[in-house]
Amino acid sequence: MLALAPIAKPLAGKKLCKRTLKLVRRAAEQKCLKRGVKEVVKSIRRGNRGLCVIAGNISPIDVITHVPILCEEANIPYVYVPSKEDLANAGATKRPTCCVLVLTKPTKGELSQEVQEKLKGDYDEVASELSELANSMF
Repeated sequence: MLALAPIAKPLAGKKLCKRTLKLVRRAAEQKCLKRGVKEVVKSIRRGNRGLCVIAGNISPIDVITHVPILCEEANIPYVYVPSKEDLANAGATKRPTCCVLVLTKPTKGELSQEVQEKLKGDYDEVASELSELANSMF
């Protein structure tokens, strides 16, 4: 097990983690992804909607402690995954990534209807599992 941060809740289980990283990979292919703390915070403040995925093994933890609060204020679902390296691989970048925001539509251009529906289906599936996980916690 990795050195997880004590605030890493709700932490995705093995199955949800796999689905979440698959969603991140699809979103990265379609340019529907914001990577890194600065981009994620900027997007949330601008009112973009999506799913925030945060790595649980960040050190120092102060780097990401404000992100869940922003997400809760903007009613954006968020989830922790165990590894920043896995999150980076799914997000199609070599550098370890602390957090990503999966957007439902790209910032520039348009997606084809078929691709949009597939991405939206994956997004809805992960979001519903995440809401169940969050409800079981509180």
